[in-house]
Amino acid sequence: MKGMRPDDWYPTDDLDVFLSHAGDFLRSRPDLHTLDLTATDGLRTGGPRVHGPDAPYFGALERDGTVRAACFQTPPYGLRVTPVTAEEADSLAVHLVGLGRPVPGVGAERDSAAAFAEAWQRYTGATAVLHDRHQLYRLGTLTAPEPLPEGRPRVAGERDRELLARWYGEFTEAVSQPGGEGGGSWADGRLAYGGVTLWEAPDGTPVAMAGRTPLVAGQIRVAHVYTPAHLRGRGYAGAVTAEISRTAREGGADEVLLFTDLANPTSNALYQRIGYRPVADFAIYDFTDADAMA
Repeated sequence: MKGMRPDDWYPTDDLDVFLSHAGDFLRSRPDLHTLDLTATDGLRTGGPRVHGPDAPYFGALERDGTVRAACFQTPPYGLRVTPVTAEEADSLAVHLVGLGRPVPGVGAERDSAAAFAEAWQRYTGATAVLHDRHQLYRLGTLTAPEPLPEGRPRVAGERDRELLARWYGEFTEAVSQPGGEGGGSWADGRLAYGGVTLWEAPDGTPVAMAGRTPLVAGQIRVAHVYTPAHLRGRGYAGAVTAEISRTAREGGADEVLLFTDLANPTSNALYQRIGYRPVADFAIYDFTDADAMA
């Protein structure tokens, strides 16, 4: 087989064109491609410049009429890449350098991210710094925690908007990942489809939340599980995660997924206890321009 060439990557800034090329490929592995599926669905809903004024970039790697990989970048954020071989990562780096496209970082399956980071350093002189390591989980047999904490679950509504916005901000600060959108926008987006479940104490006070993405290609991802610091250790996170996982599956999801921070053994153990099983490790690298280091 001939080697990869940079021009095997088909570039476009048009989401519909990209999905016409790569949509079936993304849907072929909704677990590994969960971030790509939900992000492109969000761009379809919010518009291609929902994250900023610059045009997004989309790319599909096609060989002999078959899509083998895909990527996209919505400035000012880093590049997202589906699993690729080292050779494919190398060709993507050459392709993006040829386009003169700035890439502030990359997020992908662990080996794919490392391969692209190495290639990007080689061709640009940038310094790649590992920012985060995550593990993707898939729900198997759901096991509700026992005993459940006192209280009950309920789907968040408009009266909870201010609370959701505040907790979203606290969550992103706690995990050292500044929110890509304001807390109010995040809350509005989830409230539009009932995408947040709260656990509330017997007196009706919310004590924890779990969010979820919309159903896309048969998959839903649980995201933004949060309990305020002074309420942790009481079982609220496990209870609310189990509840939103149950309703996601009952709502038609073939795959219920979530990511955890590999540096947090507590959350990894919690999700495994309620039935989540590892799928793959992911990594995020930040790139620092060589000239900026001087």
